[in-house]
Amino acid sequence: MIDVAGSSLTVQEIDQLQDERVGGVILFSRNFIDFKQVRALVAEIHAVRTPHLLVAVDQEGGRVQRFREGFTPLPSARWLGRQFEIDAAEGRRLARLSGWLMAAELRDVGIDLSFAPVVDLDLGLSEVIGDRAMHNDPEVVATLAIAYMQGMRAAGMMAVVKHFPGHGGVVADSHLELPQDHRSLGELIDDLAPYERLIDNGLPGVMVAHVKYPQIDRRIASLSPYWLQTELRRNLGFAGAIFSDDLNMSALGEIGEMPERVTQTLEAGADMALICNNPAAVTQTLDSLGDLRNPARQARLAAMRSRTVAANESLRQTSAWKEAVSGLAAAAEPPPLELDG
Repeated sequence: MIDVAGSSLTVQEIDQLQDERVGGVILFSRNFIDFKQVRALVAEIHAVRTPHLLVAVDQEGGRVQRFREGFTPLPSARWLGRQFEIDAAEGRRLARLSGWLMAAELRDVGIDLSFAPVVDLDLGLSEVIGDRAMHNDPEVVATLAIAYMQGMRAAGMMAVVKHFPGHGGVVADSHLELPQDHRSLGELIDDLAPYERLIDNGLPGVMVAHVKYPQIDRRIASLSPYWLQTELRRNLGFAGAIFSDDLNMSALGEIGEMPERVTQTLEAGADMALICNNPAAVTQTLDSLGDLRNPARQARLAAMRSRTVAANESLRQTSAWKEAVSGLAAAAEPPPLELDG
């Protein structure tokens, strides 16, 4: 999965996207001008190949929302956790509405995937996760994530939870350096618990973290057969699609050039390797790697395509959209001030 430079495709990008080893495109804020433009860009990408390339974006809500103008501001994951603390049933309802609204608006412009929700625990250590995490209690995280996933599914989108096996227990930001979590496998039980619950509820996709757990395995999780095959596939029973996090992150600086990073994550068990914000590395990788066809991998990724057609211009006139926007409006309001004494 690669990115593109601007608001429409260049001739060179179209040629690159026709390479069968490219399976998708991830969009960023730079690719977005307005609702009409991004819909045209997605249609342009989809028209390159049949079956169409997956088009993805990070549209979690809160501070990570790539498309804003013309899209509803989405609450942070932490806000959903706080609503759950106030009223568990209402928290679940709001999580489902949030997942549905995010997915419905993206499906309205043809986007296939949003890499959401985040199920890292809010352990008060990771600033790059911060309010992207729902809660510090794994049962609360699992409950809210299941509701969020169900909302996405109702809008026709498959969920891709992240960052397996857990990014909440480290201080370092994997965009800048390699985080190392020195806990044992027994001490990671809480971090893994949401994945177990979600997998039992039909989880379709997982994104893997660039974090090393030296007490468990010498390899970075995103490049580790132990984490992807032994833990995720065998022990947790996950049968869906596995995505690497962006292989251009500085956390992988010790691994070498991009072709080696892509090779290692695919050999470890990932189905899709992400290369973001480095066009030269994409070219280098495609020039270096051979045939990547794998029937099982292709089947898992094909299942991530939306099974519904994108909605039309009337989405914002539907009662479902109005209910979701109304229900989540409180997220934009300041919290009540209560004076005691």
